[in-house]
Amino acid sequence: MLEAKKKLYDKSGPNVVKALRSRYFEAYYCSTGAEAVEKVLELIPTEAEVGWGGSMTVDALGIKEALYSRGQKMLDRDRVPPEKRWETMRRTLTSDVFLMSSNAVTEDGQLFNIDGNGNRVGALCFGPDSVVVVVGMNKVVPDLAAAYARVRHLAAPANAQRFDITTPCGVNGQCADCKSPQSICASMVATRLCKPTGRIKVVLVGEDLGF
Repeated sequence: MLEAKKKLYDKSGPNVVKALRSRYFEAYYCSTGAEAVEKVLELIPTEAEVGWGGSMTVDALGIKEALYSRGQKMLDRDRVPPEKRWETMRRTLTSDVFLMSSNAVTEDGQLFNIDGNGNRVGALCFGPDSVVVVVGMNKVVPDLAAAYARVRHLAAPANAQRFDITTPCGVNGQCADCKSPQSICASMVATRLCKPTGRIKVVLVGEDLGF
């Protein structure tokens, strides 16, 4: 990462954390990925049952592997037979802790997420006792309009390419506001406030992580 960008992240990150806390999120700024992993492990009780939504950020930081290595009880849709995948995903909605990233975070402390199946945003809104959101500073944007633009025109097309989905953005890389059955933009959720207070824990990382 460019030194100037890293300095920018380390200066602006704590301000975003302050904005998140003003909206009742429990929020932390970690300058490095290693610090972020340590903070996430601290936030998740060892006796908790953990589920998650798909996240390049969580995968890139090796958080799931760290949880497995300490004997965490996991609801892992990728380690069950295909016929048990949806059942496992539903069970994560009542897990003790749900682990995810966010598609965008605004400078004034709001989360914005877009979802194809709704499992991520469903768990974020209601169900698990605790939600831990790990997000890179590259996803911080000025406001909700910028968050919407970022997700529709960068994150969603990039993820469609990643999963080889034949939506217009999966084919040509550009959003067409499609109504395809394969669309990964079925649900859009802006989380303006955290309720109950502190239920959602945001770990903001001073690195470029995910789309």
